[in-house]
Amino acid sequence: MVRAKGFLSGLFIFALFCTLFLDPCLAYCAAEEVSHHGGNIGEILSAWTVIPFVGILLSIALLPLLMPHFWHNHFGKISAFWALLFAIPFLYVYHHVALHEILHIYLIDYFPFIILLWGLFTVAGGIVVGGSIKGTPIVNTIMLLIGTILASWVGTTGAAMVMIRPLLRANKNRVNKVHVVCFFIFLVANIGGSLTPLGDPPLFLGFLHNVPFFWVTTAILPHMLLASLILLVLFFAVDTFYYNKEKDELKKIGPMEQVPIRIQGGHNFIFLAGIVALVLISGYWKAGHFSVMGIHLTYQNLLRDVGIIVMGILSLVLTSKSLREENEFSWFPIIEVAKLFAGIFMTIIPCLAILKAGSHGAMAGLVAVVKEPFHYFWVAGTLSSFLDNAPTYLTFFNLALGKLGLTEAMVPAALAAKAATANPAFISYLKAISAGAVFMGANTYIGNAPNFMVKSIAEETGINMPSFFGYMFKYSIPILIPIFVVVTFVFF
Repeated sequence: MVRAKGFLSGLFIFALFCTLFLDPCLAYCAAEEVSHHGGNIGEILSAWTVIPFVGILLSIALLPLLMPHFWHNHFGKISAFWALLFAIPFLYVYHHVALHEILHIYLIDYFPFIILLWGLFTVAGGIVVGGSIKGTPIVNTIMLLIGTILASWVGTTGAAMVMIRPLLRANKNRVNKVHVVCFFIFLVANIGGSLTPLGDPPLFLGFLHNVPFFWVTTAILPHMLLASLILLVLFFAVDTFYYNKEKDELKKIGPMEQVPIRIQGGHNFIFLAGIVALVLISGYWKAGHFSVMGIHLTYQNLLRDVGIIVMGILSLVLTSKSLREENEFSWFPIIEVAKLFAGIFMTIIPCLAILKAGSHGAMAGLVAVVKEPFHYFWVAGTLSSFLDNAPTYLTFFNLALGKLGLTEAMVPAALAAKAATANPAFISYLKAISAGAVFMGANTYIGNAPNFMVKSIAEETGINMPSFFGYMFKYSIPILIPIFVVVTFVFF
């Protein structure tokens, strides 16, 4: 307790120092400079402004390992600290320009993002798949395949929450089952969400920034099929090896009680379909816009977000509590994601602004280094492994725009492959960014929101999951990295 209080006190003092360090005359100079650059704040922000962004992501990566009890009890405060560490000096120096940037990222990006995640999490939590399913290699492979297909349409979070408990129940008598959970994370919690903006948070953020809904479906399909096929074949071979070793033990247990396979809470599939329809409508229906403190908001996006909330509420009202209890449903995972991402979206503001400035910003060196599609695939993917793939996608999406001199309004035309307005370089970059951010989110537990949720559920059932680095060195590095090398040579 004393250690925790001392740590928080140190963080507060550091924040106070950073705030008071800014001389009052700096505000006037900064305002003049923004005006001189035509309001493009990314051209004048210093590289040090990304420190809070790096700080919050390192906190997410390291504190659960180094100070797990402290992190579990104070992760919201740590997220708020890093957010305020940036926001207070930013508002103090840049006034209304800073306020506009903050409102823009929360109203346009954060709230739609967390509403979609909440809706999928809530609705999927009411679906229970039960019955006697025996975890043989072929059954496990089929369940992983179903989850992989499902992930692009109900989200990696939704698919993971629907499929993980039936998979664990099917394998409850198996001795070796850690590999089953790890391959589940690879496929269902990450790579399976490659085909639509519903599948994975980074693709939804791309959709919010004018990437057409079905563009990613055709653009990344070959990449997803190759990676998934290799993983499924490899999983079947590994699971068969372990299953054959366990045959004698399984015979001692005897035949399991035969209970028909059933799906309870099936009405929640209607609400999942409703969420899909709402997202589709928001992408194609142009109903006009209105302004909130200078931020342009569209009526179709407002309808989408309100509709998703309604779908979630209907699921809560019409699904019996006993079904959610059977799924061991808890609000903690979504609360944790909401608090952490509130801080991430605040601190990512300078990163996005600087990258949008391209060669005129403080990250001109990074812009110069990342040139080819395979650079985007590996750099965006590697950062997605440790820094969460949603903000990483946004960062490199804006880097590509800045590099090619494009604006978000030009994105649909630039991605129209057969049109005269198509930009082949941007198409190649965005394929690489999308595949890297989604695929390599599987490299670590923190690469994508469902990874830790799946790990936690598995541990609750008694499975001794590997540590953060154990997962990397035993599973993701030896299995995934060679597959990503193959994807690179084939497509990038």
